[in-house]
Formats: sequence, C-alpha cells, structure tokens
Amino acid sequence: MEITIDITSPVFPYVQIATQLREAIAQGKYTDVIPSLWDIANDAGVSYNTARRAVKILKDEGLVEAIPGRGTFIRRHER
Repeated sequence: MEITIDITSPVFPYVQIATQLREAIAQGKYTDVIPSLWDIANDAGVSYNTARRAVKILKDEGLVEAIPGRGTFIRRHER
C-alpha cells in the first residue's frame, strides 16, 4: 500500500496516515498485521515518530494491538 501525504492539507500528516491505514484495514488490504512503523514512515516520507503517532490513534481506537518484537496486529472483534 502506498501512503501519501497531502502537504497542502490542514490535516496533520499523522492523522492522514491513520485515516489511510484505517481505510486499508476496512477494505481488507491488511487482514492480520499492518506494516512496521519504519515501513510506514519510509513509505509516507515522514519521521518514525509521525508514523508512531498515526498507529497510536488506531491503538487508542482499539483497531490494532502491538505485540513487542512481533508487530502490530489487527484486533478481531466478535459480533
């Protein structure tokens, strides 16, 4: 997945990244694990900390869960 940042947008880059990741998860582009923070940062052309802030939004929403040393996984919600 290519993450793009609109530098003319008033929306912060980390919010743009979180939105794109959320949409990719909803569309089934990621089914188990999302890219690493380094991969997100490199793909979007942002700092590691910006990528970390984006993923933190998804963690706070309960959409993903980080497992140290393994990755950031999409949480499964029982219906």
